[in-house]
Amino acid sequence: MNEPPDLSTRRAPLKGATALVRFALIGVVLLVVVGAFGYVGGWFSPNRLTQDRMMDAFEAVGGDHPGFRRNHAKGLCVTGWFESNGNAVALSKAGVFTVGRIPLIGRFALAGGMPSQSDKPATVRSMALRFLPPGGQEWRTGMNNIPVFPVNSAQGFYEQLLAFKPDPVSGKPDPAAVQDFLAGHPETARAMILIRARAVSSSFADSTYNGLDAFRMVNAAGVSVPVRWAVVPLQEFVADSGGQHTEADKNYLFDDLITRIQRQPQQWHLVITVGQPGDPTDDATQPWPEGRRQVDAGVVSIDHVYSEDSSTGSCTDINYDPLVLPAGIEPSDDPLLSARSSAYAGSFTLRADEKQKKAPSAVTPREVLQGPREVQVGGTR
Repeated sequence: MNEPPDLSTRRAPLKGATALVRFALIGVVLLVVVGAFGYVGGWFSPNRLTQDRMMDAFEAVGGDHPGFRRNHAKGLCVTGWFESNGNAVALSKAGVFTVGRIPLIGRFALAGGMPSQSDKPATVRSMALRFLPPGGQEWRTGMNNIPVFPVNSAQGFYEQLLAFKPDPVSGKPDPAAVQDFLAGHPETARAMILIRARAVSSSFADSTYNGLDAFRMVNAAGVSVPVRWAVVPLQEFVADSGGQHTEADKNYLFDDLITRIQRQPQQWHLVITVGQPGDPTDDATQPWPEGRRQVDAGVVSIDHVYSEDSSTGSCTDINYDPLVLPAGIEPSDDPLLSARSSAYAGSFTLRADEKQKKAPSAVTPREVLQGPREVQVGGTR
């Protein structure tokens, strides 16, 4: 495999670093920054950052958990379908957008490498989907419930992991390390402001999940346009109450999702945003301007849920590589795409070799089959 070019980003001094460090140390931001989706990794220049060093960094922050994903370790498998309405055919020749229904296999997860972490509202949530249209040209995508990504390069993500690594005694990162990181990454400081301002919902089911990276769609006439996509819930948004949960509620977000899906399918609109000339396609920390054209491509429906320890319906052996794309969807010039692809491959290889050492998942088959006790929609007990 050929190595892609150096993914390091430009550095610039940051004014007012002290103020930025103050808000960076707030727990919610730390959770976002340390865990925010495995959107980085990779085949990097061996003189700068290797795949093994990235895996080591994840383990240094999240701990050693053989058999689990190095990021988004705590998760749940789901299946369902995508019902295309045909609206996106004008944008892309991909078969997934032809009118009709196709199956999908998905995964809901929490960011971070801790497979038994307690569910918390501020922890970044993810939805990964594998669309399976006829003909074998599948589409895989991973999305997060944050508006932008905290960094725009693999090197930046690596440095961020190390800078925000909690001290084993205090449980907090070293303020000096955080200040040094932010001084070299003003793009992260700006992204943090947007991430902290987002509205956090009460459930996996009423969260909006954004693809964050830009791609390009190509239609049958060969016309190519930059795009970003998101899935927007049909379920009513309910803001998180901020209530505290006991140790018995450590899986409350997953319990809520299981209950909802067992009652009825949970659904999201697949919304494609079309970029205009000048919109950044190589920097996931920058949002596109409001008012860009949006196309509702159809509805994602999730109707079955499975523990990752289950022998059926499992997504455990699926690598949600963002570069598994059908004809009609192409990568943009965002360097995180190749980085993510390599990081996912590295994580997949490690956990495949560690299957015999894997501990039971936090969300067990028994919990999925029987459903949690006395769970109310909205994530409360």
